[in-house]
Amino acid sequence: MSTVVEAGVALVLATGSVPVVPPMFADLHAWGSRDATGVVEVPDRLVIVGGGVVACEAATWMRALGSSVTMLVRGDALLTDQEPFAGAAVLDALRTAGVDVRLATRITDASRAGAADTGLGRVHGGPVTLTVERDESGSERIVADELLLATGRRPRLDDVGLDAVGVNADDVRAGRLPTWLHAIGDAGGGAPLTHMGKYEARVLGARLAGAHETPPPRDVPVPQVVFTDPQVAAVGSSEAQAREAGHDVVTVAVPFASAAGTALLRDDGVGSAKIVVDRATGCLLGATFVGHEAAELVHAATVAIVGQVPVGVLRHAVPSYPTSSELWLRLLEELPTNLR
Repeated sequence: MSTVVEAGVALVLATGSVPVVPPMFADLHAWGSRDATGVVEVPDRLVIVGGGVVACEAATWMRALGSSVTMLVRGDALLTDQEPFAGAAVLDALRTAGVDVRLATRITDASRAGAADTGLGRVHGGPVTLTVERDESGSERIVADELLLATGRRPRLDDVGLDAVGVNADDVRAGRLPTWLHAIGDAGGGAPLTHMGKYEARVLGARLAGAHETPPPRDVPVPQVVFTDPQVAAVGSSEAQAREAGHDVVTVAVPFASAAGTALLRDDGVGSAKIVVDRATGCLLGATFVGHEAAELVHAATVAIVGQVPVGVLRHAVPSYPTSSELWLRLLEELPTNLR
């Protein structure tokens, strides 16, 4: 039975996303990110394909749950969208925790006996056999009880009837939509983060309801936290991204334990903090924090970027003692005198 619903104002696509599954793994019923977050059965041996956020987070908690974890990473670093020191810190921490991280690795073959969809977070069949190649060591076979594909997600737009209104998935991603049709969250092709989807829903909901609100900035920075140990928290542009965009930048980096508050949090206060500042305007372009509870520091940077607060003014935002927010004072004090 079908039901016809008529929209009086607008139609909003908030259909989320689906995993990207490379053809080699199509018949293996490998885990996706939702299996890893909804884990029911902890596999003794887990192979994770990927080196991004999902891969690093899942490796952290699955190792803590007792899995023997191997990460197969095509590139030569982890978290390549972040500042290089962030990926390096997470790589060192994962290896210290016992995760076998293999960089510059290619998978040439994959098979599984008895592959089946046994339910979210459950082992999906028999052992998985992978053939991998590394430049320095040749070919090797790896056998695991489960395989997690952390190879990305794409907007779920294939089954929502776009063709009925004369648009396609590319039109949605490019924003070429009728005035009554909107796409938000993962379906819109923006930053695939829950908090960004919630933000887009709030802004769109207020606009459709005719509420009077301050118009959003043209480019809203998207903060992201990688829940590894240590955590990685970043917002805005990395140094490389800012330079590529044409900015003349000044950067400052300090040890995470250089502030009394962070040093008191724990004895092993490893990590670093870095800011990227536009030399011409004195405004913050980006910030990255790597360390224990780094997530609690990134919102101040988000506020500074959205508000376009010059670092000379930001320096007068006095941090409480002893708290980790004193890292801001350490960072700002290291800037050139003309910016302070």
